[in-house]
This record gives sequence, C-alpha cells and structure tokens, in this order.
Amino acid sequence: MEMFTIKTPADVLSFIGHTLGFWPRESLVCITLVDNHVGATLRVDLPQPGAEMSYAQTIAGYLAHDAEAASVVFALYTSLPPEAGRSRPHAATIAALTGALAVRGMTIRDGLLVGDDTVSQYDGDPMGGPSLPLTSTQSSQINAEFVYRGSTIAPTNRITLPASTKETQTADAVESCMESMQSLNVRDVMDRARTLWTEMLDAKSYPNDEQIISLIANLQFPTIRDQLMADIPGIDEPMDRVLLAQTNSKPHWSRVEWAEQLLLHAYTRSSTRHSAPILTAIAFINWWEGRGSKAHQFLQLALEADPGYYLARLSDQMIGRGIVAGWTMDRNTAYRNRGLEAS
Repeated sequence: MEMFTIKTPADVLSFIGHTLGFWPRESLVCITLVDNHVGATLRVDLPQPGAEMSYAQTIAGYLAHDAEAASVVFALYTSLPPEAGRSRPHAATIAALTGALAVRGMTIRDGLLVGDDTVSQYDGDPMGGPSLPLTSTQSSQINAEFVYRGSTIAPTNRITLPASTKETQTADAVESCMESMQSLNVRDVMDRARTLWTEMLDAKSYPNDEQIISLIANLQFPTIRDQLMADIPGIDEPMDRVLLAQTNSKPHWSRVEWAEQLLLHAYTRSSTRHSAPILTAIAFINWWEGRGSKAHQFLQLALEADPGYYLARLSDQMIGRGIVAGWTMDRNTAYRNRGLEAS
C-alpha cells in the first residue's frame, strides 16, 4: 500500500474516520507519531466531570504501548461550542492528558477541536481563529485515496444486525439437537462440534441449515462455546490466553472475519432464547479487533435476549473497565492497523 501524506486538518479527520470506520461523537481520538509517521490510533468516549485524571492515566497507558512513539496528535469531538473568554471544551481533560503523557516521555504535538459543523485548532482563538467546515473532509486528498480503495465512513458506530427469522421450527430443531447431544459421551460431542466448526471456517460458502442448527446447539453449552470461540483465531495456545487475546502468535484475521460472518448467519436463523451465545461470540471478535464500543453493543443485545447470560455480563463489565485486547496493543498482531476503541 502506498504511503499517505497528511497535511491538513481535513486530512487528519479523514484519516481518523476511515481508520475507525465511523465518525466519532463526544470522543477523544489520539494518534501516536513515530518520526513523523502515524502509529496507533485510539478512540475513547469523553470522560465525566471529575474523572479527568484517571481517564488521562488510562489513555496515556494505552498510547505508551507504542514504545517508539514520541508525540501525539489528538482530535476532540464534541457538540459543546467554544466560547470567547472561557476555557476550551474539556480543557481539564487535555491538561491531565498532557501531564500523563509527559511522565511517559511523550508530548502533544497538535490538537483539533471538532464541533458539529467545523474544525479548528484546539489551542486557537475560540472566536477569531481560523476554522474549516467539516464538509472540507470530503474533498481532502486522504479521503479520496481511501474512497478509491473502497473505504467508507459510517455516520455512527451503531451496529445494524441482519434480519432474524426467529422461526419456531428452527428453535425446536435446536432443542432436539441439544437433547441428542446430552445422551452422548462428552468427548465425542466436543470432537464433533470442533470438527464441524473447523469445516465451516475452512469452507468458502455458508453451511446448510442442518449444519447451522448443529452450530447453534453446540454454542448453547458453555464448555463447547468457549472452545469453539478459542478455535476462531487459529492459534495453538491455551484457551484462556486465546480468549483474552494474550497469545504470542498473531491471529489469522481473515479466518476471524469469516467466523463473524458465519455467526451473523447463524444469528439470523436462531430464536431469541438461543441467540445470546452467538451474540457474545460476535462481541468477542469485535473486542479482539479493537472495537470496544461495538463489542459492548453486541453484549447488550445478548443480555436483552437472556438477561442472566453470565459470560455476556462478565465480559461487558470487563470492557466497561476499559480493558482492551492484548493483540490490539502490538502493531504486529493488531487487526489490519485499524483504530483502537476503549469505552
């Protein structure tokens, strides 16, 4: 891939939008710089008043994982308007972040304030300083390059699930499959489930209805569910390390992408009472890929389907504490150099 040259605020915003895949709202986005080259991109929801110090420490900790980075560029997205004679929006947050980065030997090179309609320098004159309309991003060179390569920017990061049939017939078939599994040897059931899942992951087309029913049934059993999730990245390391994205090996990301499509396909054929484990597995994939806010949304949908689903509730608490997947913290294992989200 050719190198991009970022020259203007419009270029910066276009780069952020295409890297994240959506237009941020009420967010802070930081980009690390290594010898004038872009490093990691991190998006985080803006903090609540009074939480600026801990928030800044957390962000600085994430950015410091890019060991070669010496400086940071940020863009603060907010609907709060700048006012003459008053501090810039979220000034306490930026001040705390400046100090937290300095402790780690990093500096803030530049910052942008992104409102609903315009973008300006964060440290500029709120009323008299130059500003650009956000529509200028559409004509930026960076945007043109990304669009040419097939990239798009969604207006928000809200997920849109495919339509689900929720057929009673499918639900009954899944229940029947689960009953037959309970009469078999545990090891045999696990081996069959893993063999079927491996065949699906290695295939180039969607499975038939009988295979999908078996997959949905397999995912209803926590032990099998965990193993099938751990099989997704194609890494031969302990299950707990794979699930928590703390392996030495790099995931096979094309395999992970296909697994998500298979699970979404299974979701469209699952009943509500069987969909929680499917949605939870999809949430893990999004978390592995650095999409914390989307992972949260999938976990919330899983809990709507089954309010008592333990893995979804535990995982949502983990993500809510700002824990990110280990793979995303290393540029050699991170997913397609996409931006990282910590919500």
